[in-house]
Amino acid sequence: MIANSTILALQLLLAHLLTDFVFQTQKQILQKRTKKGKSKFLYFHAVLSGLLTYIFLCQWQLWYVAVLITVTHFFIDLWKLHQPEDNLKNFLIDQFLHLLVLCTIWLFLTKNTSHIVPLLLNLFSSKIVLTYLIGYLVIIFPVGYIIGKATQNWQQEIAKENEISSLKKAGRFIGIFERILVLTFILSNNFSAIGFLIGAKSILRFSDKHKDNARKQTEYVLIGTLMSFALTIIIGFLMHLIVI
Repeated sequence: MIANSTILALQLLLAHLLTDFVFQTQKQILQKRTKKGKSKFLYFHAVLSGLLTYIFLCQWQLWYVAVLITVTHFFIDLWKLHQPEDNLKNFLIDQFLHLLVLCTIWLFLTKNTSHIVPLLLNLFSSKIVLTYLIGYLVIIFPVGYIIGKATQNWQQEIAKENEISSLKKAGRFIGIFERILVLTFILSNNFSAIGFLIGAKSILRFSDKHKDNARKQTEYVLIGTLMSFALTIIIGFLMHLIVI
């Protein structure tokens, strides 16, 4: 039952990935955005999603699944085409809706709907799940806030001396991803990878020697990095103690 359920989920996902990302060119996407509901490719794209699903399922009595995916794929894409911007937010909503349809079909075909509530109850009563969830949330939000406040004066001092050209909120997102990686390395007992990450970041973030305040910028980056790594490592070890 589990193996069949897994295969079914993979078949549905494969058909979706091929439809949306492999068999759809940039030229076709632009045509869809230009003509919207009048685009012939929109209809072809929707039919292709259902056809590939039907072929991969290899269960010819499930023709109604192909029809359902074709119809839902068409209207979800049509909704996205009528959005004013083709940005990341609309892309994620579009993919979420597609995956929600696939998940609903999977639950219906495998008759696993009755297991959803017990599964959620087990997850949120599990010490390991709760520890991991809280741990990642802490290193993403509170730790980032602490580091930002602790280094705020140095950041303002550097900014006054020389205007720093950087992407908006780039440092914040770099910090979030580095802490996620460090915590993941700790929880998977991959401690050597942390040293590699520190070395890689030191090379990429090393200041230009020709700048007047190069040393201050280097020290600022180093302090923020070490603070970020230290807090994440401490939290990682505390999570180990809780889980054990």
